[in-house]
Amino acid sequence: MESLPHQELLARIGRDYYLDNRSKVEIAETYGVSRFQVARLLEEARASGVVRIEVSFPRKSGVLDAAALATALGIDRVVVTDDALDDLAGREILAKAVAGELMRTAQPHSTLGISWSRTIDRAAHYVSELPQCDIVQLAGALPVAGSKGNPLELIQRLGRRSGGATWPIWAPLVVENAATAESLARQPEISEALHRADSLDLAVIAIGAWTPGLSTVWDRVDNAVRLEASQAGAVTECSGRLIDVEGKEVHSGLDSRVIAVTLQQLQNTPAVIAVAQGAARAPAVLGAVKAGILSTLIMDHSLAEALIAAVPDSSTSEADR
Repeated sequence: MESLPHQELLARIGRDYYLDNRSKVEIAETYGVSRFQVARLLEEARASGVVRIEVSFPRKSGVLDAAALATALGIDRVVVTDDALDDLAGREILAKAVAGELMRTAQPHSTLGISWSRTIDRAAHYVSELPQCDIVQLAGALPVAGSKGNPLELIQRLGRRSGGATWPIWAPLVVENAATAESLARQPEISEALHRADSLDLAVIAIGAWTPGLSTVWDRVDNAVRLEASQAGAVTECSGRLIDVEGKEVHSGLDSRVIAVTLQQLQNTPAVIAVAQGAARAPAVLGAVKAGILSTLIMDHSLAEALIAAVPDSSTSEADR
């Protein structure tokens, strides 16, 4: 048999073995190699991505009724995405859903507020068009290990899509002390951005949980602040603002050190799209819902199932209605 390019050989052997169910001995005879070489080539084909194997597990809970869940939560809309094999892949799926919802919802000549999270940052890359509107940054910058994006780039990217004015916050989300926060908040550019959050038409935010690994702010404060907030009942973190399980704002030493939109401003915003990932954030989402800071919730299937288990009258499937 004529000599094949290596990648072509990998593809053919992968096809013969995985799709045509041919044995390694048969394949070895066809291509003039040993069956041990066939085994090594199959392993290389998988490792290099020439051969990709996907396993789909069936849903445990059957059909999930997003409309019923939205009604039970008392919000306008729920969007549920498929779970992924890891957090990174799941974040990418959620980011596409956030981008789609933003493009569907944004109206011409409106004021759009954007908070920052790794998911929202990725979502900006999938926003292909926006009507002309002003873009307001809702929270200062918060460096996150392993993330290349930042709020300023996010705002600028969306501003280019919309062609409207942008209002960035040239400051960190969490600063060292209250005096620094007060000084920065008085700067004209920052003051104007924070003031414009009073008249938002639409906002996009992320919901974190006040616990290690589920809030990017948690790692930016000391143990005294973490303990104080936890003892005060904090379960939800949203742009540095803390909420308890009943939806009430939790006050702590963090309040005076945060440069971001307030809960009151979010509560006054007509439409707020919130994104959250993972079943562990269910209590945090419920706190945010009770606080009245969101109208649309975008989440993965595992979080949706956790909320269904926690909220009465939300588990009715479409087949049962």
